Amino acid sequence: MILIWLKFMVCAGIIVYSGKRVARYGDAIAEKTGLGGLWIGVILVALATSLPELFTGVGSTVFINAPDLTVGNLFGANSYNLLNIAVLDGVSRGTPLLSSISLGQTLTAGLSLIPLSIAAVGLFLSSKLPQVAFVNISLYSFLIITAYFISVRIVFGFEKKEQQILKEIHKEEKALFKYDGITLKTACIRYGLAALIIAAAGIWLAYIGDELAGGLNLGRSFVGSLLLGLATTLPEITVSLAAIRLGAKELAVANMLGSNLFNMVIIFINDLLYRKAPIFSAISGQHVFTAFIVIIMTAIVIAGLILKPKKKTRIGLSVYALALIIVFILGAYINFALGGK
Repeated sequence: MILIWLKFMVCAGIIVYSGKRVARYGDAIAEKTGLGGLWIGVILVALATSLPELFTGVGSTVFINAPDLTVGNLFGANSYNLLNIAVLDGVSRGTPLLSSISLGQTLTAGLSLIPLSIAAVGLFLSSKLPQVAFVNISLYSFLIITAYFISVRIVFGFEKKEQQILKEIHKEEKALFKYDGITLKTACIRYGLAALIIAAAGIWLAYIGDELAGGLNLGRSFVGSLLLGLATTLPEITVSLAAIRLGAKELAVANMLGSNLFNMVIIFINDLLYRKAPIFSAISGQHVFTAFIVIIMTAIVIAGLILKPKKKTRIGLSVYALALIIVFILGAYINFALGGK
């Protein structure tokens, strides 16, 4: 069992190192190609830091036939990303973090609920209604990918209108990322190499997760949600902490919310790869609970963005940050109790 935990820590370390590099060079590509603003945080950096979730899902689905690990990892990663907003609030100086974030992030948070809710409904109804599928891909997966592309289009349209917000975010990006000495070709090559390392580590992590599920005598739903979710979100928190240290609060939060939006697309990708049946017919209904926790945590973030509390509590955390931590811990405990059965 010690060897399994050692492999888990080594794999997590590889993911952290490569995740930082893939996010850095992904953002360099964005800079060189003229992308910016919310588009960077919500689309490109979020996609880059979500590569561990993507390839862990591929490993779970294709190589070890464990779609429960895939879905558990995705919902777990989303809950960790929202918990990380509470962590960022704790390390952010001055006013509460979400009080200094633009309303554009409210749009991203709200849009992330759409594919998440579709996935939750699909999980809930799969055991109660006949599966509706096209070319062996669930209708719910098609709805998720459609919702994602519509959301991206809405974010892009919003970005074009909010020029003042864009100027402010651009200032933050210049403080955080400087790529004058890197060519577009170099950035693409280094991005690709880091992505390949993450692909290998993600597939390896799927095997390790399956070993942990067996060694700990816990269900794949729990291991995917809590342990793999933690490992695969390490790049997001690493990049966002770096952004906070340099004052780029918008980018830090956009990275988390954008990753949550993209992570649901990975369900569609894994449904495409899982040829035995529509993936929603092969995964546990227990994931509905984790999805519900993520929905509650997202609602707390939206409330923080709208209400914008002025002060933190005496322990250095905002009220919404405390609420995120409490909901996460309660969800983890109940998930553990369910996973042990």
